[in-house]
Amino acid sequence: MTDQTPEERALASPGPSNAPPAPGEAMSAHAPPPPPPVWKGKPKRVPKPSRWANHPLVVAGSMIFTLLIVGIIVGGGALWFGLKRFQSPGPLAQDTAIVIPGDSGVIDIADLLVKRGVITDKWVFVGAAVGTRSSGKLKAGEYEFAQNASIRQVLDTIVSGKVIEYNVTIPEGLTSDQIVERLLAVGELAGGIRQVPREGSLMPDTYKVTRGTTREDLLRRMARTQDVTLKEVWAKRDPSLPLKSPDELVILASIVEKETGVPEERPQVAAVFVNRLNKKMRLQSDPTIIYGLVRGKGRLDRPITRTDITTPTPFNTYTIPALPPGPIGNPGKASLEATANPAKTRDLYFVADGTGGHAFAESLDQHNKNVARWRQVERDQKIDPSRQPAGTSGTTGVAPSVD
Repeated sequence: MTDQTPEERALASPGPSNAPPAPGEAMSAHAPPPPPPVWKGKPKRVPKPSRWANHPLVVAGSMIFTLLIVGIIVGGGALWFGLKRFQSPGPLAQDTAIVIPGDSGVIDIADLLVKRGVITDKWVFVGAAVGTRSSGKLKAGEYEFAQNASIRQVLDTIVSGKVIEYNVTIPEGLTSDQIVERLLAVGELAGGIRQVPREGSLMPDTYKVTRGTTREDLLRRMARTQDVTLKEVWAKRDPSLPLKSPDELVILASIVEKETGVPEERPQVAAVFVNRLNKKMRLQSDPTIIYGLVRGKGRLDRPITRTDITTPTPFNTYTIPALPPGPIGNPGKASLEATANPAKTRDLYFVADGTGGHAFAESLDQHNKNVARWRQVERDQKIDPSRQPAGTSGTTGVAPSVD
């Protein structure tokens, strides 16, 4: 062994080892614990709270955002609920007509609909009207709402302006007094009538009106229709007519209208009167006698007498040699057209034939035979002429006994 210096011996002397024990070898009680692992990365830094986190503006903004989200959720739910009620069937048990006054606002209309049981959700109706920009489009009038109509259907109906229309029918041949009387009895019309219109100035027809239409307005409408129709018919008249003006056409057409209720006969009846005018013969029309007696204010509820026939009046065509001074009623368009273009015949007479129509004749002899046949029909059917109102007994027309 070589000599070692004390330092070398100290280095070579056994001592506590830092090496881990070999497998299976027990650790000495004096061995120190292994050192902890060394972290070679950068140490983590814990973030400090932002100095803006608790700023009042940030807190307020957070609250507003939260409320906004909640509002969207709640509003969406309300919108869904309202849309469902908007489209759901309504409470009406049956079709119902309701008048929407002219000065009603959207809330007034909603209140009325709720009161009448058309809807149950007033504010859904108001919201829908405002939301669809329909509140300014709601139209006054009378509307019919269908059974179980939804709020949507109710709103659409009022916006559409499709109000209920009523038919006012004015039969052909009525006098102006009779037309006024009829209009006064129509409950859907409003207002009075200041003056009875001129005879023959109104066009009989079926007119559609809405509730609240004034009677004066309807009369003006009838007069306008008559003016337009008369101009059209006069422009298409037979140029050989012995009539000098549209007014004369109306006069003769009013007689034709009263003489027959069979549409197909009108041109033939008109031809009889035109032929008589051309021959300077009296028209001898029973309805003119009646009009001269009652002046259009009703019916003559008795048969025409011999005295009635021979008593002159301005309208009695048995005593005057031409047309009466004015119409004896308001003729319809068909009678105007028939009079403007009568049938091409030489007939001068007609009398009832027992079937609802008339038998026509060119000569008085043939006419008297037709009259005899009618009298036999009266006897066979046990018709009592004395019980038949004048103008309806079937003997109206040109009477043979005065010719």
